[in-house]
Amino acid sequence: MTTLATAASVRPSQSHPRLPFRLSLADRRFLGGALVTLVVIRLALMWWMPFTDTTEARYAEIARKMLETGDWITPQFDYGVPFWGKPPLHTWLSALGMYVFGVNGFGARIFIFLSGLAVVALSGLFMKRQGGTHQALVVMVVLFTSVLFFGASAFVMTDMVMVLGTTLSMVAFFTCVTDQSASKIWGYLFFVGLAIGLLAKGPTATVLTLMPIGLWVMIGRRWTGLAALPWVWGTVVLLMLTLPWYIAAEIKTPGFLRYFIIGEHFERFTVPGWTGDLYGSGHARAKGMIWIYWLGALLPWTGFAAWLLLRPKAIAEAVNAGSPDWHGYLFLWAIAPMLLFTPAANILAAYVLPGVPAASLLLVSLWATIQGGPRRTVKTIFGLAVVGTTVLFLAVTLTVRFSPETLSLKSQRALVAQATQIDRNIRLTYWGGRSYSAEFYTQGQARATTDKTVLSALARDGITDAVAVNTDALAEVAPVLGDRFTTIGIFGRYTLLAEAPLNGKS
Repeated sequence: MTTLATAASVRPSQSHPRLPFRLSLADRRFLGGALVTLVVIRLALMWWMPFTDTTEARYAEIARKMLETGDWITPQFDYGVPFWGKPPLHTWLSALGMYVFGVNGFGARIFIFLSGLAVVALSGLFMKRQGGTHQALVVMVVLFTSVLFFGASAFVMTDMVMVLGTTLSMVAFFTCVTDQSASKIWGYLFFVGLAIGLLAKGPTATVLTLMPIGLWVMIGRRWTGLAALPWVWGTVVLLMLTLPWYIAAEIKTPGFLRYFIIGEHFERFTVPGWTGDLYGSGHARAKGMIWIYWLGALLPWTGFAAWLLLRPKAIAEAVNAGSPDWHGYLFLWAIAPMLLFTPAANILAAYVLPGVPAASLLLVSLWATIQGGPRRTVKTIFGLAVVGTTVLFLAVTLTVRFSPETLSLKSQRALVAQATQIDRNIRLTYWGGRSYSAEFYTQGQARATTDKTVLSALARDGITDAVAVNTDALAEVAPVLGDRFTTIGIFGRYTLLAEAPLNGKS
């Protein structure tokens, strides 16, 4: 059985002796400062960046409705309409954040962001146990500067909370079965991680955890190590944390389990262009596209990984010099999302996120073992990564804020702000489909219609109204609204028309 002491040791090969990986004090300060700077920047961006349709705004609005209605069992897609698509852990976190910090973007995002930071910290702790403090610092910076992880770390959606669960389970499992001196709490944390995944995403999280673990155990015939886990009491903990909500949700809205288990976890991934989605549509992609998403998710470190792959002999020596158990575990963990979703007919780029912490750990471990010795290029490599990630997301944030139509991200914050300047009690109607960000920024008051009789009645209802119309449909809608409505401005793809405030009040 491999111990952590063995895994952490670096045994230089006889033909290519290597020095242990070390960073100078200046480099450690630089990386620590870079990590703190990235955290501050991400906090600022999540405060400043508006919600954009559809994904983040939809989940934020579901959380806002949870807080407003006080229904903490069943998330609501619309008032009185249950949202069966995902479990509620991320919704609970966003609703709790808005309860503490107010109904705004910061409140909705802050606890998601803390989940992301917990993943970074777990990855650093895992690397510290295996390769030392210096490698731990490097891996935290690599993970946090990975494009997809940096963006998703404060994005209101299910994935980052699920990644916290899968990462906790993977770290806890390896620690428990390979280190006889480790605290028994790691065995229970494995089951706690499974519970987090089941409450954040559902059975998919369990598969993404047990698949790489099962392959690692079978390939290495490590069956005896499984006895280290508290299977009976750990399972009790798992069931106590998860079953109450699943049972309560099915009792409160019968039909939830059938839709969630079969629809969301079978038909969504096997039926191209799945039409059974109650809350949108399937995301049909070419099978195997998940691997392309993975390469993009790891930027700017994809090129660094390619540099390593061009040195297969050095990689083989690094694996042997370190720990085959350790590197094999990371490899299987890293590719698990791709193995699962390669045959899937409906995928999103975020589906690769559970493997990104493992990919960062593997990349740093191999690089540190191959290079060894003191580093001379840390500031150059990581300085470019930090600057590149910061500039990219700052550019996106500025674009969304001042020119949302450029990226077709459809933020409605500016439109809602302009409408409420006309009359703070104005009623906003969208011609066509719903706008979740408009619903969020109007506290659920924005509505949508495709009925022209509803539009024609607005001028006679005794309420100050505003109408947001896709500019392409303006010629069709303007005559229906009549002369009382005037054009206020163009916001992205929408033109805002409004009545004058009744009695001149605003």
